[in-house]
Amino acid sequence: MIHVPRPEALRYLGCHGREPDGAAAALLDARIQAVEEAADPRWTALEVPLSLRPGGVELGDWSIQSEKLRSHLEGCTAALLFGATLGVGVDRLIARSAAGQVARAAMDQAAAAALIEAVCDDACDQLAKQYPGRYLRPRFSPGYGDFPLTAQPELLRRLDAPRKIGLTATDSCLLAPIKSVTAVIVLADAPGKCHAGGCATCSKPNCAFRRDTT
Repeated sequence: MIHVPRPEALRYLGCHGREPDGAAAALLDARIQAVEEAADPRWTALEVPLSLRPGGVELGDWSIQSEKLRSHLEGCTAALLFGATLGVGVDRLIARSAAGQVARAAMDQAAAAALIEAVCDDACDQLAKQYPGRYLRPRFSPGYGDFPLTAQPELLRRLDAPRKIGLTATDSCLLAPIKSVTAVIVLADAPGKCHAGGCATCSKPNCAFRRDTT
């Protein structure tokens, strides 16, 4: 079982490493446990050939216009399409908490956000073992930079994610269940330069949820 990393939950709550006191700490412990019990983590991945073109990339026969994604994939010839979800149980838990219990809902959201990242990290560790001698670069998701959010439905279709892990996209290209992730992961043949991902690529240095990237 993958557990909620408490420091990450605190970061999503905007605590910046400070532990809550008394009743708040007890409530956080209870909400972390509730999220873990409600979660049904699943993930899937698909290897695809990769080629670069001016202004974008080709993932198999899928053409994507994105300079940022192209830069992230530069120097590689294969990639993984990736999707992961905590399942509908966590969505239902958060919805129940949101009905008038603001503190509990905030903690549920933070714990779930930390857990889906932990699930993705664990999946990447497992994938790395499946590709000995190759190197996985950080996940790059639709919505990062100029990689359009409208890529979600096609990425899910190619993964067969609705059938395999119950992950779909709404008409506005948001993921359902909400606590889910899709991404492209580079398969590199040499360690080379590890391209920055996540907070390290963001242009908002004063974000309350930013990880320390120094």
